[in-house]
Amino acid sequence: MPAPVRLRTEFTAGELRRLAATTRHANQSRRLLSLAAVLDGMNRTDAARIGGMDRQTLRDWVHRFNELGPDGLKDDWSKGNPPRLSPEQLAALSALVEAGPDRAKDGVVRWRRVDLQRVIAERFGVVYHERTVGKLLHGLGFSRVSARPRHPAQDERVVAEYKKTSRRR
Repeated sequence: MPAPVRLRTEFTAGELRRLAATTRHANQSRRLLSLAAVLDGMNRTDAARIGGMDRQTLRDWVHRFNELGPDGLKDDWSKGNPPRLSPEQLAALSALVEAGPDRAKDGVVRWRRVDLQRVIAERFGVVYHERTVGKLLHGLGFSRVSARPRHPAQDERVVAEYKKTSRRR
């Protein structure tokens, strides 16, 4: 059976426990406690069980700890793909949505996600799924609630004449 991976020795078990108590990351705290148990001489299988992990997983975290120290025990989640539209393009999209469509030029009386999907592809050369366009709009502060569409030839004076009004109580 191969020898266990040696743990760096500049930290004592007490220091690791103190770090585990002060960290704001629960997973890092569990890993530090498992490593402190290893430094105290506990069996690696039992020490891994303290942290809620497998012995092999503890071995992987020992490698990370040896390489990066206590900060290497934090979760490093991926930030995802970089945005395909620049901040300037997002600002232009926001202004476009805020201004509303031009019926003669855009061919619609109100923006839908599928319409904006087409406009984004034409103006910025970026193809998004319709659902992603909705996520972009949500990120820009727009909600899915839209104003009721109004016919372009509608006369405001005629609408005011036929508007129903209730008597005041």
